[in-house]
Amino acid sequence: MNTFADSVKALKVWFDKNSMWVALDDGRVLAVPRKWFPRLDAASNEQLENYEFSGNGIGVHWDDLDEDIFIPNLLVNERVTNAYK
Repeated sequence: MNTFADSVKALKVWFDKNSMWVALDDGRVLAVPRKWFPRLDAASNEQLENYEFSGNGIGVHWDDLDEDIFIPNLLVNERVTNAYK
């Protein structure tokens, strides 16, 4: 059974000094602390901009950084990335 969180998809990702911002297809914009994701926090702007969506927006993948984020986990404040597996 799909839940609302499972159906939310990312449309855009961008960064400032302290946060990763994610625009969702339901109109919400999330701010997530960069420090939750050490690889992203240490990455260059060029590396941060080089992402692709997986699962039609259910995930975000940075190939250069070997980092994956599952969008529904951001909605429940879970940190699930390669760094934490």
